[in-house]
Amino acid sequence: MDSRKSIDITAVGLMVGICLIWAFQPIGLKSTSVFAAPVLQIGLRSGIAAVCVFALVRLRGQSMEIVGKTAGLGALAGLLFTVEFFMVGEALKHTSASHVVVFLYTAPIFAALGLHWKLPSERLSAVQWSGIAVASAGIALAFLTPQEGQTAASLGSMLWGDGLALMSGAAWGLTTVLIRTTRLSSIPATHVLFYQLAMAFIVLTGAAVLAGETTFVPAPALLFNIAFQGFIVSFLSFLTWFWLLTQYRASQLGVFSFMTPVFGVILGVLVLGEPLTSEFVAGTAGVLLGIIIVSAYPWIVQLRSTRPRSAGQTKAS
Repeated sequence: MDSRKSIDITAVGLMVGICLIWAFQPIGLKSTSVFAAPVLQIGLRSGIAAVCVFALVRLRGQSMEIVGKTAGLGALAGLLFTVEFFMVGEALKHTSASHVVVFLYTAPIFAALGLHWKLPSERLSAVQWSGIAVASAGIALAFLTPQEGQTAASLGSMLWGDGLALMSGAAWGLTTVLIRTTRLSSIPATHVLFYQLAMAFIVLTGAAVLAGETTFVPAPALLFNIAFQGFIVSFLSFLTWFWLLTQYRASQLGVFSFMTPVFGVILGVLVLGEPLTSEFVAGTAGVLLGIIIVSAYPWIVQLRSTRPRSAGQTKAS
């Protein structure tokens, strides 16, 4: 039986903070890509965060499994995590940060689909399936609508970047399913996070070297961004997210993830000056509405089922 609880005020507050922090990820990577390739930056920040997590584990006096089934599952989670952020880094070369943040945060939809098949407690209802349909329509609208005056070449590049960002959302969703449905959900969140960060550091920095993307101009903006991404994004916020996954229902946490693409689109316009079309805004709204329908429905059902019971108890007393 699934022992995770419904979200409370603590989870809501943490999710708001996490979403705001995560919204800066593609913005920071895109704005500093002239100094270092996004994939290299993600690899470096993962290494910084991995050291921080390992130090925290040692400080707590815990031992971490390096070989065995748990370590194997951790390596698999790390591989999915690495694929997710490799695609994010590559997507930022071809499309806007606004597009990346919207497509990346389709992850709750993919997670809900995976959990539907794995956990009886998270079966999708007809209402939730309608939410997935709405999100799919929004993705299609945001994905296939070209910008005004866009050439065929730039459109093709943008579509490639959008596709990579969408696949990164799928990889994130699969990571959530893996963590939720295996023994990874019962080990400390720090251990799960270390497996992922260590794998990302090794693979992504190696990929940057193999691709010849090792240029690193130590500009203040780049150094600040890597520090922020390493200590705040990849260490503090990810650790909090994985802890939330071990305590609360993933589908209910997902309802608040819609804030990240909203924040990200706003920041993309204000910080990077990225253009927005009415079609992309409409498509984004469809994606967010679908996420809300899918993620909020179990919560609403639970609230409706508890109210009559409470009223009945009051009348009986």
